[in-house]
Amino acid sequence: MASTPPPPRLLRLLPFVVLLGLSPPCAAERVPVSVYYETLCPFCSAFVVNDLARIFRDGVSSIADLRLVPFGNGRVSADGTITCQHGEDECRLNAIEACVIRLWPNAEQHFPFIHCVEHLTLTRKWDAWQSCFQETGLAYQPVIDCYNSGYGRQLLLQNAAETNALRPPHQFVPWVVVNGKPLGDDYMNFEAYICSTYDGKLPEACKGKHLAIAQETKASRGDKVCPASKTIS
Repeated sequence: MASTPPPPRLLRLLPFVVLLGLSPPCAAERVPVSVYYETLCPFCSAFVVNDLARIFRDGVSSIADLRLVPFGNGRVSADGTITCQHGEDECRLNAIEACVIRLWPNAEQHFPFIHCVEHLTLTRKWDAWQSCFQETGLAYQPVIDCYNSGYGRQLLLQNAAETNALRPPHQFVPWVVVNGKPLGDDYMNFEAYICSTYDGKLPEACKGKHLAIAQETKASRGDKVCPASKTIS
């Protein structure tokens, strides 16, 4: 006895059923990582140059959605005047870095410039920051136009609003937030938090890092931060 053929409607659905069965699983979302900092805080510079840069070398950057927010412990007065913890040079460099971040939103593109400026800061040569355009290959003119037009100041006001809205409020910089969790004194352990949060296949550098959070005794970072309550000229 001949078998009954499937209904026409089912035949039309079969290709979609097959395709659904062959579709790859959705990729895991990158872990959001926000770093609130200021350009002339030596501890922020050291963190950017010596620690944050490591994720671009070891592959952890591939699972992180990194956001850099330059403003730190600055203040905005009622009339809109911006005062920075380390003076006018810091205000200018905060705005320059904010412009670079806005013009090249991909961290892979803007981080080398930020790294270059912060490396100069560590050696107290931040006045040579314009050399970072040549070193990184980013275009000079769009950044200077951003700064001179006042747009850099607007970006700083946006960063100020975001920084001041942090809950709990930041107590110092660098202030690192991973997946909405402020790390506080444990900010140097940020890679372990990224690796422990990510749901997908981990890069080689993550091996063992998920244990670090539970096993590491938190040391005080009091001498390795710029406190929010202290003004340095």
